[in-house]
Amino acid sequence: MPKITFEKQLARLEEIVEKLEAEQTDLDASVKLFEEGITLSKDLAQKLETVKFKVQELKKKGSQFIATPFDTNLAEEEDGKE
Repeated sequence: MPKITFEKQLARLEEIVEKLEAEQTDLDASVKLFEEGITLSKDLAQKLETVKFKVQELKKKGSQFIATPFDTNLAEEEDGKE
């Protein structure tokens, strides 16, 4: 079974949020959607932590690796999204 990409998982999570906010879903379906959303949220958070760790490890100063926090504000500015 192929792994689902981060982007597809995020899109699915956004779809779930929209359905839950629409309030037209019955209770049983809402609970199932909520459970799926929680699972996706945890998986996405874990992936982000892994990427954050890799970025910290790859930032280099001279010949030493330095763990520096990833500046999310800078990344948002470069994407044009603030």
